[in-house]
Amino acid sequence: MALRVDPGLETRYIDYLIDHASKGLELRGMKVVIDCAHGSGSHYAPLVLRQLGAEVEALNCEPDGQNINKGCGSTHPEQLQEHVVASGAILGIALDGDADRCILVNERGDLVDGDGILTIVAHDAMKRSLWPDPRLVATVMSNRGLHRALKQVDVSVVECAVGDRSVVEALRRDQLPVGGEQSGHIIFGDDIHYVGDGLYTALRVLAVLRRTGKSLSEATSPFSAFPQVLLNVPVKNKPALSSLQEVGALVGRIEKDLAGNGRVLLRYSGTESLARVMVEGPDEQDIKFMAEEIATLLKTEIAAFS
Repeated sequence: MALRVDPGLETRYIDYLIDHASKGLELRGMKVVIDCAHGSGSHYAPLVLRQLGAEVEALNCEPDGQNINKGCGSTHPEQLQEHVVASGAILGIALDGDADRCILVNERGDLVDGDGILTIVAHDAMKRSLWPDPRLVATVMSNRGLHRALKQVDVSVVECAVGDRSVVEALRRDQLPVGGEQSGHIIFGDDIHYVGDGLYTALRVLAVLRRTGKSLSEATSPFSAFPQVLLNVPVKNKPALSSLQEVGALVGRIEKDLAGNGRVLLRYSGTESLARVMVEGPDEQDIKFMAEEIATLLKTEIAAFS
């Protein structure tokens, strides 16, 4: 059966973004750099921003079927960071290949990940009394700096497992307005039918900046990330982590030493033969030592199950 393409779909989608997401947003006088990762946003994303009045510099908008995400986009934002600073843009937007993620770059060239975006959205919503239920959804991998930033406006975090599916399940279950991941996969609940959309996310942030007159760096100033160390430990089998008594005891001691100013997270990869060790805390050298100590013991104790 031949593939049928409706040429009007893109037009209707662009109209939806402008009418629904933007709600009168005017970007005239704002310079924006967008990296489309040679992906699905390559045509419509710069077009939407230009229709809203922005001066747009578009990068990596020439997909050839082979170059998607290759050295660009949200997984490789270095080029975008350079262009934002060099061009004097107010911010940069990095999409991924299928354009469901959004990582931002502030006017100084610093990255703003999903935790920073959630901070902006939550602070704005609370200042405007938009959330009768002051909670949002974030995964267990979100930085504790997010929790600290949200506490400033009395917003708490509903934690869920890694993955956008888990975020959506939590949003639906608790009927909450927004959730997301550090990766920039932000989901605005039933505002956008529980799907991630990178450009929609960027427009929501641009609306906050335009309304408040703040720069992106100012808007994200409540968020300061704790250092994180993530180590991958190759494993041949995956016994229940709760059964690893020596590892459990070590983790308990480390968490006691962190005294609430950090955390330890152990989990298996769902797709690879790996155990992941994440330690978060205020001192990078300390947590690196802690993570290596856990990883070494984890490898030894798991090997005993072979």
